[in-house]
Amino acid sequence: MPKATLSQHFVEHTAVCPAGKARNDYYDDKVVGLSLKVLASGHKAFYIRYRDARGTLVERKLGNTAVMKLSEARKSANDVLAQVAMGSDPFETRRTLKRVPTFADFVESAYMPHIKGYKRSWSTDECLLRNHVLPKLGKLYLDEIKRQHLIEVFSAHRATHQPGSTNRVIILCRYIFNCALKWEVEGISRNPTAGIPLYPENNKRERYLKDDETLRLFEALEASPNPLLPYIIAMLLLTGARKREVLDAQWSDLDRDKRLWRIEFNKTGRTRHVPLSQGMMALLKRLPRMAGNGYLFPNPKTGKPFVSIFHSWDTARKKAGLGDVRIHDLRHSFASYVINAGRSLYEVQKLLGHTQVKTTQRYAHLSHDSLLSAADTAASAVPWDREAREAGEKEKALLGTSTERPARLRALPRDAPPGLTVSPPQSGEPPDGEPSK
Repeated sequence: MPKATLSQHFVEHTAVCPAGKARNDYYDDKVVGLSLKVLASGHKAFYIRYRDARGTLVERKLGNTAVMKLSEARKSANDVLAQVAMGSDPFETRRTLKRVPTFADFVESAYMPHIKGYKRSWSTDECLLRNHVLPKLGKLYLDEIKRQHLIEVFSAHRATHQPGSTNRVIILCRYIFNCALKWEVEGISRNPTAGIPLYPENNKRERYLKDDETLRLFEALEASPNPLLPYIIAMLLLTGARKREVLDAQWSDLDRDKRLWRIEFNKTGRTRHVPLSQGMMALLKRLPRMAGNGYLFPNPKTGKPFVSIFHSWDTARKKAGLGDVRIHDLRHSFASYVINAGRSLYEVQKLLGHTQVKTTQRYAHLSHDSLLSAADTAASAVPWDREAREAGEKEKALLGTSTERPARLRALPRDAPPGLTVSPPQSGEPPDGEPSK
């Protein structure tokens, strides 16, 4: 390890690699650890040698002599040694930054494989990311993404979408960065979505079918060119199941002896069992079956479940004058039927397959008539109207429903003159002849 008093002239003209050697190192006698490496090819570069935080001797490249002068190499070497003495390794920091993935790389290599293993709606995440997030954030490294970047993405999305849709994008991005933190991805120490609130949602509809609307709807359904549509909609209303659960239902899932429908794959990812009502049993008896096909509602063209029934449904609902009724509102209607029949919210929760009762509360809409009846029970117990009270007393007297007299009158003989009353004693004892209570 030859030492030399390096100079710029020495670096450019004197330093050479002896014949027969792959490289030659010249160590500077002014800065400890600084060296000039000369390769047999003539390539020259400055290096710094030091011990890292674990006491291991390491050597890192500072730069090529073609772009770095000796004076710059000495300054850079002193800076590195000073930072190492303070417990910081600039080269380790640089290596960490190189290992930080871009947002697109992290989504492709880590996030998507993760959610595909458990999330049935992973394609929705993929679609939201591809269309709204990756075009703006995909090329940025995870540690480069600031809160402002995300606010710009969410604001642009909100300009063309409802608050609920934008909130799904916010929640998705928040979850992605939480995954990066949980998995200890290099360079990630914070979640840039923290502090970004969700948009207020005012689109929680309360829409369910009334009796006359249901009649109009089925008249329109029976005229549909899709002969299975009336049965599909009827099953939705009779079970409160989700659209995809009904469309994918198979005869093998039904135990008609126990009147039970097993739904193996659903939104929650858990198997659940739906009781089959008498109305549902009657529907199954009349439902036409395709020979050799296991599905309740196979598409006549493919023999597979319908991918979508929107066109035929949309035509029927508009014909019935119910253009604002969505298929999911049939689930609302089922919950309302059950609640208005006096069943408990817990029973509705089990029938709908909700894991939390607070989710069920959205569907448990009481009809206006039920609410009016409930309010009337309270009104009858509040005697605020004097005229109504007096009219009620007169009505009772006419009907002979009240034979008792007030306490002061009961204290008088039956033939006492009208208007004569007796005050109770000051002691609080009842008048003579009136029993104590």
